[in-house]
Formats: sequence, structure tokens, C-alpha cells
Amino acid sequence: MFTGIVRALGAVRSLRKNGGGCELRVDISALDGEARAAEVGDSIAVNGVCLSVAELRDGCARFDISPETLARCLVGEWRDGARVNLEPALAAGAPLGGHLVCGHIDGAGTLLARRDSDGCAWMRFEAPRELGRLIADKGSLAVDGVSLTTNDVRDENGATCFEVMLVPHTLKHTTLGALQPRARAHLEADALARYAQRLLAGGNDNGGEAR
Repeated sequence: MFTGIVRALGAVRSLRKNGGGCELRVDISALDGEARAAEVGDSIAVNGVCLSVAELRDGCARFDISPETLARCLVGEWRDGARVNLEPALAAGAPLGGHLVCGHIDGAGTLLARRDSDGCAWMRFEAPRELGRLIADKGSLAVDGVSLTTNDVRDENGATCFEVMLVPHTLKHTTLGALQPRARAHLEADALARYAQRLLAGGNDNGGEAR
């Protein structure tokens, strides 16, 4: 479990195919200042994707990426040197500064427009309509692992558009500061929205498929 509060920026060192999945290596040395250094088996959110550390060597972590993760996320498009947001798993009793984030990506959104003013940035994204059902005005949404509040959520032309406002700190300390129109980003809806949608979809008392 995570909070959507990015703790450091890392960099992709390599991405190699491995059967149906791939092997990802990321420089996570910037996390050294955290309360507890990362260990093998730990979970780290990398651009919002919950990944398990398989190996640590010289400040780099190796992650084994499954075919399911490749199908749902943008990991397969990352290139060597790409900057990524890093957040270690939430420790019991630690402050919850953002919102509860699972690290399970729902899909990808596209940045449609950006306007910078007084150190802040207004951004308008488009999300697939299926994912848009889980996005609410003034709700919580993780964009590349960053906890944000959504504004002006509208369904348009078979998709859902929403706006977010980024403050200077977020622009400086996350990869969102470099995001430009047409770029894609991971989206994870609030977990409560997922369960609410499941309940509203219905289902029989015997655990059958939702109608």
C-alpha cells in the first residue's frame, strides 16, 4: 500500500525482455535517505506501479515484470535513462499524506493540454471511458503514482476528461513537471471507487458473475 506521495526520483537503467515478461533495473539510490533502506522482497511504487525488489546491487533494484503488468502499464515503453517516481511501501503508523494507493494501475491517460502560471501547472487529461467511470470531481486519483485531486470531470466523445492543478513542489519533485501534451501517464482510481462500481454492477448471492 502507498500514499501517492513521491519520495524520490529514480532512473531506468535497463529493460530487457524475459519470456512473456521483462526484467527492469532502476536506480533507486535516491531513496537512501528514507527511514529504512530498501531490501530484497520490498514493494516499491515505480511511476505508480507496485513492483517487488528481486535484487539489489550498487544502488540499482531489479524488478521482474509479468505479462499482465506489461499489458496494463507503460513499463514496456520506458527507455534507458527515463526518470521515474519512486515511493516505498507505507509503513504501519506512518502519516497518510495523500490517499491510499494500491499500485495496481487501471489504465493510461493522455495529457491533452497544459498551462503554466505563477509556478503552478493546470493539466487536462483524457482517460478511457471504462476507467472514467471511476473518476469523480474533487476525488482522488494517482497519476504516475502521484496523489492528485481531480476537477471538472466530463464525459466527452466516448472518453472521460478531467483536470488537475499541480503546485510548484509537485512539479519540482515528480516526473509530472516535465510532462507535455500527448504524453501518456499511469492512472489508478481510488480503491473505494472500484468496490462501489462492483457493488452497483450487482451479482447473485452465489458469487456469480456481475450482470
